Amino acid sequence: MSTPEEKAERHKKRMQARKKIVDAGVAKALEERGIVVLYTGDGKGKTTAAVGTVARALGYGYSVVVAQFIKGVWECGEKNLLMQLPRERFPLQWHEMGTDFTWETQDLEADKAVARALWDKALAALRDESVYLVVLDELTYALNYHWLDKVEVVKAIQQRPPQQTVIITGRGAKQYLKDLADTVSEMRALKHAFNDGVAARKGIEW
Repeated sequence: MSTPEEKAERHKKRMQARKKIVDAGVAKALEERGIVVLYTGDGKGKTTAAVGTVARALGYGYSVVVAQFIKGVWECGEKNLLMQLPRERFPLQWHEMGTDFTWETQDLEADKAVARALWDKALAALRDESVYLVVLDELTYALNYHWLDKVEVVKAIQQRPPQQTVIITGRGAKQYLKDLADTVSEMRALKHAFNDGVAARKGIEW
C-alpha cells in the first residue's frame, strides 16, 4: 500500500504533466477575434448557457444584444433581472418576436413577418462594431421553418465586425450552422421531468 507521501508525489507528477499540456494549448491560442458559438441538441440548457454568457459580458461592461426567436409571450426570469441593470454601466438590448410558439400561432405568414422584423434588429447589431456579443436565441427554428433566408443569415454572421461574438441556440441545427460555428456544444436529453408529467417550474425552467 502506498504511503501518503508516495500518493502526493504521484499526484504532483500527474498535475505537472497536465500543466504542460494546458500551457502548450494556451501558448498556441494567439488569435484574438470574436467567435461563433452554437448550442443545439434536444437537452435543456441552451438558452441558459447563452444568457450566462450575456451576464458574463455585461459584467465587463461590454455591449450585448439579445434577439429571441419563438419566445416573447412567457415571462423570462433572466430578462427580468438583467433589464433592471443600469444601461449606462451594463449596455443591454433585449428583443423578442413577441408571439407565442409557432405551433400555437399556426400562422406562417404572420410568423415570418414578425421574425423578419426581429431579424432586422439583429442584423443592425451584427453590423455594429460597438456590440461585443449578439445572441440569436432559437434561431434554428426561424431557419428550419424558412422564416428567414439562410444565405442572408450566414452571410451577415460571417461579415460581422471581427471582434464580435455571436451565440446561436436552438434544436435541430443543420450542418451549415455547425460548419459556421467555431464552438459547437450539443445538449443531450437523458431525462426530463416534463416527460414524467412534472410541470415547468417558475424560476427553474423559465
